[in-house]
Amino acid sequence: MSREPAAPPVLRMAGVSKSFGATRALDGVSFELGRGEVHALIGENGAGKSTMMKILSGAIPPDAGRMEIDGWPYAPAGPADGLRGGISMIYQELTLAPHLTVEENIMLGREVHAAGWLDRKAMKRRVREALELVRHPEISPDVPVRKLSVGAKQVVEIARALLNRARIVVMDEPTSALSQEDSQRLFEIIGKLKGQGVSVIYISHFLEEVQRVADSYTVLRDGRGVGSGRMEGTLLEDLIQLMVGQKFTRFFPKVEHAVGEVILSLDGLKGARMTSPVSLTLSRGEILGIAGLIGAGRTEMLRTLFGLDEAEGGSVVVSGFEMAGAKPWASISRGLGLLSEDRQGEGLALGRSVADNMTMSDFAPYRRHGFLRPGRQRRAVGEWIGKMKIKAKGPAQKVGDLSGGNQQKVALARLLHQKAAILLLDEPTRGIDVVSKAQIYEWIGELAREGKAVLFVSSYLPELLGICDRIAVFHRGGLVESRPTPEWDAPGLMAAATVGRARPDHPISQRIAE
Repeated sequence: MSREPAAPPVLRMAGVSKSFGATRALDGVSFELGRGEVHALIGENGAGKSTMMKILSGAIPPDAGRMEIDGWPYAPAGPADGLRGGISMIYQELTLAPHLTVEENIMLGREVHAAGWLDRKAMKRRVREALELVRHPEISPDVPVRKLSVGAKQVVEIARALLNRARIVVMDEPTSALSQEDSQRLFEIIGKLKGQGVSVIYISHFLEEVQRVADSYTVLRDGRGVGSGRMEGTLLEDLIQLMVGQKFTRFFPKVEHAVGEVILSLDGLKGARMTSPVSLTLSRGEILGIAGLIGAGRTEMLRTLFGLDEAEGGSVVVSGFEMAGAKPWASISRGLGLLSEDRQGEGLALGRSVADNMTMSDFAPYRRHGFLRPGRQRRAVGEWIGKMKIKAKGPAQKVGDLSGGNQQKVALARLLHQKAAILLLDEPTRGIDVVSKAQIYEWIGELAREGKAVLFVSSYLPELLGICDRIAVFHRGGLVESRPTPEWDAPGLMAAATVGRARPDHPISQRIAE
């Protein structure tokens, strides 16, 4: 009895290569995606994942190789061809138009026409359906996207991709700006997509969630495919070893450091965008973690403290100096350094070079008689590039051409270059691969050992528990609990973040009560 031939994969990429000048971003990579399959694409920052997906979407052409969809040749001339081919992209760096409304962003390129006129009613209905699908009906279709939080913008980006009713959905770090609750909703949506025969390419540096959501995986290293297989039965250590080419076990490097005297004190600080006043202290050599759900007020507190948002009340004392209401340049002069959660919108000047971005907060070492000495600047930045293991052609390369993780390293290097004594880090490991995360954890530990003070905002609880001396939790705009890290665990942190206090039946709460 003859057996029916197996159905072709929904997507096949064979021998795909791409170079940017002398940089070989992809070198003969092959990849297959089955119908209704979630396939994880894994690799360090700069491994070639985003380049590969830009080729798939039609954003850039390959230098060599071929692609097929449902067994038919596929060679998109641009992103519009990708959309027509049934491919929807959710990029790590959000691609929304900030001046347009939620509705206009979701419907951009998909507008509904009737007799030559836009059918506003039909478009609004479709937008509401998309927001219902991602379980965020409270987001108004009429609000400008610039007024949304980073997490809400990510939700809009996901809603826009799902509206396309694609056959292939590419998700590049889709949970990087989502709360744990929204991440769970996304996983449920992925399950529904699989049930409808939609295939998903899932890119994430959170390897635990990759193991949970993916059916299969492909690992890229330095632009080459180095391993693939079924996710079931694959160990986390195996994936990491494929990513880095060697065994890797130090997820949270411990750097011994001593906590000294108080260097920063907030007393009832209230900013224009803060819903409640906040009081806390930070000492030299201390790593203070700030936990809480997205929108809980953590970022607003940092922005007010640094001077980006107007202070309406309370005090900020830095090394004995009152700083409430100070402008950012005054904060920098007093030793404060801020790493923004929105690296592309606020943290970097994408059109400027790596050298300019890394040194713009302190040009003094490279000035002479009022003129900048670019040679000295480039030499210093070259040393930082090597020290931070940044994958870049050199100091003169535009920072916008780097991968997201390497952009983050440039933003962090700027704080180290300006010799900040107090580092305000807002989601510093977002979009960073596991090896780079470990490097950042080690750098933070080294800074604490040097007597620097670190405020570390993160939505990733394991890293707060892994490296912080103390963790404070925000809930609905206010700081509700602060304890030494040994008195916390993940369930207790999540309870405090969601209900405003650790669960009374939690073992830690019982131990403290006793």
